[in-house]
Amino acid sequence: MSLPQVCVCYLLRERDGRTEVLLGRKRHGLGAGYWVGLGGKLEPGEDAVDAAVRESFEEAGVVIDPGVLDARGRLTYLFPHREAWSQESSVFVCREWAGEPGPSDELDPAWFPLDAVPLDEMWDDASRWLPGVLAGGTVRRTFVFGPDLATVVHEHSPVA
Repeated sequence: MSLPQVCVCYLLRERDGRTEVLLGRKRHGLGAGYWVGLGGKLEPGEDAVDAAVRESFEEAGVVIDPGVLDARGRLTYLFPHREAWSQESSVFVCREWAGEPGPSDELDPAWFPLDAVPLDEMWDDASRWLPGVLAGGTVRRTFVFGPDLATVVHEHSPVA
């Protein structure tokens, strides 16, 4: 089974001795209303790094050098009750970019301290892996969503 490929990139900065992450409130489409990282679908012939660079520019107006992206893992999302939503996501963290993040047609961006990430306003899976990734870890997980298309009903990590 070959799933559609997507990417997500979390920009991190230091402010007043605290690390902050940039999230965007999704304006429309899949996940509308949720806080999400920058990202989206890979275009034909594009790899995940190039897509993360492009999506970060399109969604927040920031320019990222592909060489500074820090690959942190892959997530598989399965939606048995709406298979068109199933996808595999490459996860990146980035601490260097040019430009000041601003709103786009897709997202309204905002900075959050790592201890105040609005996990209750994000996809249900985020609380299960995002804090660890933002703290420097990696992730390789599969999440299966239930009939409500919002709640994780099963998760697992690949066998080593």
